[in-house]
Amino acid sequence: MKRSSFFFLAAVLLMLTGISACRSEYDQILESNDIDAKYNAAFKYFNAGKYTRSTQLFESLTMLTNGTERHDTVLYYLGLSNYSYQDYYTAETNFDQYLSYYPEGSFSEQADFLRIDCLYRATLRYELDQTPTYTAITAMGEYLQEHPVGANADILRHRMEELGERLDRKAFENARLYYKMEDYKASRVAFKNILKEDADNVYREDILYYSAMSSYKFADNSVPAKRKERFLVFQDDYLNFIGEYPESEYRKELDALYGKVKEKY
Repeated sequence: MKRSSFFFLAAVLLMLTGISACRSEYDQILESNDIDAKYNAAFKYFNAGKYTRSTQLFESLTMLTNGTERHDTVLYYLGLSNYSYQDYYTAETNFDQYLSYYPEGSFSEQADFLRIDCLYRATLRYELDQTPTYTAITAMGEYLQEHPVGANADILRHRMEELGERLDRKAFENARLYYKMEDYKASRVAFKNILKEDADNVYREDILYYSAMSSYKFADNSVPAKRKERFLVFQDDYLNFIGEYPESEYRKELDALYGKVKEKY
């Protein structure tokens, strides 16, 4: 029993000694100024998927390699390490720094794409602040002006469309909030303003429908002396709607309301 305990403790100590040795080897490389050893170790850890270690080593190398041929590679892989670790905020900063140093560098196009990918990942769902969305869309547009073809360009066009739809939905939902609050005058103004600013909003059919419904309900809730005049606004909205969407699923409901108005006025 004592003998087996001795061998067990020996095995544990051996394992702990090995771990300690591995750690001290990494720490020694990190603290050293041996560029070759640090450079090779950084790629070893990166290729092994140990991105926290590769990040620390590449970051340490940025000063050591400044002014040398390796500097652009170090900066790029510093960003790529943080990106692979899913620290997109830091990676975006790293790629931006790379592009400021090497706008025509070996990795410039991919660094620019990955920087934009980080911005895309920082965007928020439509209910929240859309400032990051505008930032990402602007960056995508600039990238596509410089690189209009290629796989990255196709990806960014798709993402621009996706983000554009998110902004369209935010504008639509903001206007519909007035409708839900039964402030029909304000809701119609809000819906009309959306189309003034963005006639191609993907929710155009819904916007025209709610515009018509807002004008109808605003007129229907008005004092008798103002109803006729305000129902004329609804009739205009109705005719605009069916002119664009004669086969809409909203058509039956709006036809019924239009018929009621025509009977009275």
